[in-house]
Amino acid sequence: MKSKLIIYVMLLGVLANGYAQKAAVERADKKYERYAYVDAIKTYERIAAKGYKSVEMFQKLGNAYYFNAELDKAAKWYGELFAMTQDVEPEYYYRYSQSLKSIGEYAKADEMLVLFNQKSGNDLRGKLFSQNRNYLAEIKANSGRYNIEDAGVNSKYSDYGSSFSGNQLVFTSARDTGSLFKIKDKWTNQYFTNMYSSEISADTVLGPVKKFARKINTKFHEATPVFTKDGQTVYFTRNNFNNGKKGKDANRVVMLKIYKATLVNKEWDNEVELPFNSNNYSVAHPALSPDEKTLYFASDMPGTLGQSDIFKVKINEDGSYGVPENLGFPINTEGKETFPYVSNENELYFASDGHPGLGGLDIFASQIAKDGSYRKVKNIGEPANSPKDDFGYLIDVKTRKGFLSSNRVGGQGYDDIYKFLETRKLNCEQALSGIVTDLETSEILPDSKVTLFDDKFTLIKEVKADDKGHYEFEVECEMTYYVRGEKEAYETKEQKITISNVTGKTDLPIQLEKKVKPVTVGDDLAKAFGIKMIYFDFDKWDIRTDAAYELEKILDVMKEYPNMKIDVRSHTDSRGSFEYNDKLSGNRANSTMEWLIKNGVKKDRLTGKGYGERELFNKCADNVECSEEDHQLNRRSQFIITAL
Repeated sequence: MKSKLIIYVMLLGVLANGYAQKAAVERADKKYERYAYVDAIKTYERIAAKGYKSVEMFQKLGNAYYFNAELDKAAKWYGELFAMTQDVEPEYYYRYSQSLKSIGEYAKADEMLVLFNQKSGNDLRGKLFSQNRNYLAEIKANSGRYNIEDAGVNSKYSDYGSSFSGNQLVFTSARDTGSLFKIKDKWTNQYFTNMYSSEISADTVLGPVKKFARKINTKFHEATPVFTKDGQTVYFTRNNFNNGKKGKDANRVVMLKIYKATLVNKEWDNEVELPFNSNNYSVAHPALSPDEKTLYFASDMPGTLGQSDIFKVKINEDGSYGVPENLGFPINTEGKETFPYVSNENELYFASDGHPGLGGLDIFASQIAKDGSYRKVKNIGEPANSPKDDFGYLIDVKTRKGFLSSNRVGGQGYDDIYKFLETRKLNCEQALSGIVTDLETSEILPDSKVTLFDDKFTLIKEVKADDKGHYEFEVECEMTYYVRGEKEAYETKEQKITISNVTGKTDLPIQLEKKVKPVTVGDDLAKAFGIKMIYFDFDKWDIRTDAAYELEKILDVMKEYPNMKIDVRSHTDSRGSFEYNDKLSGNRANSTMEWLIKNGVKKDRLTGKGYGERELFNKCADNVECSEEDHQLNRRSQFIITAL
């Protein structure tokens, strides 16, 4: 019977475009005032053409062209990437697929999409399943936040769907108050519902129950009111019944509609039905946004995903209404979503049997972000939810006291109203922010484009850094995101970040590297490419393949600038004797120069020396305990420009 009643109540219930950086070249006598500009992407391409392979290099090349919409070139480099490894982020499968389509390779593109779906999730329903495999554990984590007890106004009939109106609680009840004609609903075998009120004391004790708004209560259903803050307007649910007549659909079923009434001389009057009602579907359970500019409601109107969905409609300044909009995913499912309520903290609460819950209808919550999007849907946990139907959530955010409806075991009637005290908030609130700067100079980069993606690389939001280089997003706790920073003349950078499960702020600075890098006499050319060291085998100084890849970058630049001269400086960590480290580093510097000479650099353009442990980068001297990572920082190679 209860499930039928609830069903009836529903029927009641990238990289920037190419940039030729211009620098004023001083024509003074001192050569160190001359600058050269190194285009890293072109260097990578020239190195790749020689047969050198690197996962990072292929990713950078593929991304550079993908972000710039040159998908045919992106396909080439992503192809090299996948030929080398398939152990990459799922997003690369998607990018490669899109790139392959641009060159007509649809069969291979489809193969990449299949792999992408396997690695990143399924469709809408599959996504819900995959994201909520541990839903009982999540519900348990959200439980224990409410002290709940009988509200004190319940009858042996159905009592539910409450709303605040000043210091009154106005609610729905099927109780009979002694009217001469006692009409019962054939569906539920209960009396038709009307609206009732009870005064709320300071300690949330409810006073005597009185019938509310006798003029707009009819002999059929009235239910689930919501009031404007000034107390002058009420929206409520009613059967398709007005001016003494019932409206029916083609199957002779009486649908539900939302009506509006205003307070005139302390009486509710002038009730009118809203223009998006219909005789062919139900519209019910109104709720207002905090600014009262949006009306939320439940309906099975065309466009509904499941049995019923949550919709919203704009309330215009002249009192007219916009076009109803389905909230879509993640709020609505193929099941039933109903009884919306929006708190003064912009939290959307609703009842659903489509999201994973404890049984029947459960109450769920989603924070409405500033941009109007809906954050992760969360089950509010026990004891607010139970194995039965739980719905009709209402809260005063100042006192954290409120009311909900349920047909749980132990109640007095078919549905009962329970009052509660929320002892701990559900939502963890987090902001992700940072400053965008130049990697080399730490200069603030205002107006940089910063884009936020979810863990499947679905676009969430895009912002511009302010004049102080600052950006900020509202994000969900315990979620993983990708943040992409972009600015003209800089390489696009993506960073992965997982948000804490504690309310607060997460700092993520973005340091962008110039695509075209200025270098001059005295600069370390290795820094332009992030070369920290040239690797050698233990106690050896012959050039390995991975070291040759790094040296190719230096070689390419020296060929581009035939007047450039380099001083090769090799360093070791402090382990080993002074004499040994001097000899080892000297051999490695000489080996590096020999490789460059062998590959076309004239001998008179190179000098070099091994410095052993004489110029340590950090504190890790003899007898100082350091990690391997700290020691590694000292084992570095430098390529200092001595002439241009």
